[in-house]
Amino acid sequence: MAGEQLKGRSLLTWLDFETADIRYLLELSKTVKAEGRQGAVRQRFTGKTLALLFEKRSTRTRCAFETAFGEEGGHPVFLSSQDIQLGAKESLEDTARVLGRMFSAIQFRGFKQSTAETLARYSGVPVYNGLTDDFHPTQALADIMTLEESFGACKGKKLCFSGDGRNNVARSLIVICSKLGLRFTVISPPELKPDSQLIEKCAPLCAESGAEIRVTSSLDEVEGADAVYTDVWASMGEEAQKEARENMLRPYQVNRALMDKTGRKDTIFLHCLPAVKGEEVTADIIDGGQSRAWDQAENRKHTIKAVMLATLGLAAL
Repeated sequence: MAGEQLKGRSLLTWLDFETADIRYLLELSKTVKAEGRQGAVRQRFTGKTLALLFEKRSTRTRCAFETAFGEEGGHPVFLSSQDIQLGAKESLEDTARVLGRMFSAIQFRGFKQSTAETLARYSGVPVYNGLTDDFHPTQALADIMTLEESFGACKGKKLCFSGDGRNNVARSLIVICSKLGLRFTVISPPELKPDSQLIEKCAPLCAESGAEIRVTSSLDEVEGADAVYTDVWASMGEEAQKEARENMLRPYQVNRALMDKTGRKDTIFLHCLPAVKGEEVTADIIDGGQSRAWDQAENRKHTIKAVMLATLGLAAL
């Protein structure tokens, strides 16, 4: 069973997971969300500890991990780069070894994907990628859950991302859509199109699942989309490039005109947040009836709880 295979696993990127594993986690996410709605108190993380390592600031990721772990009886410990060595005075490998002796699992949110990989390699406990420059896998799982809440099974659904096609959210969506059989289109200026190596790596996954990954600069590609997605124009660490990004991405703003191009009134709008209203998306869209951004934010908690339950061997469907 998929659930049994996940015990002890780290989540660094969805490239490491089979389609059945991801589907299991999606169904488990829906279960734990329903439990929360019913007021169920399970305390499945009692006696467990979670190290939360943050190089980058966070609202949703930190709150999702802390509340998901704490309300189940576990003890999360927040550690910023000012609190521990994390490759400074002490090697990253040694920090990983120490944390692995003291914690049941580790979450890392920071810059380099290699840092998350090193933590997983040397700690001996599950490591969860809460965001790196390369991937944001927990966000992508919440995105698919939100899409399925509106339209049912995601296979064959059309999802369009308008904006910086190289960022970690777009890259994670490319991977998870390739695994789950979605039609995913990245709409971006040529200078910001996704890494061709990642597209090539996902090609056999698409052939197996029936997914279609398209990269284009044409906004007309949103026609028929089930969902339109965007993200901020300058990610954390790229603030110096903000003006240049604004000039390139202004035409890719998600506004009423772009949403109307879908030709559907039931198209939903997605955003991983935080949003800069008036830049990548207009206020009337993100605050309007088609927006599911707030559902996405809540679903970060449920999907993260599901990932931790499964990888710590504490849940089965």
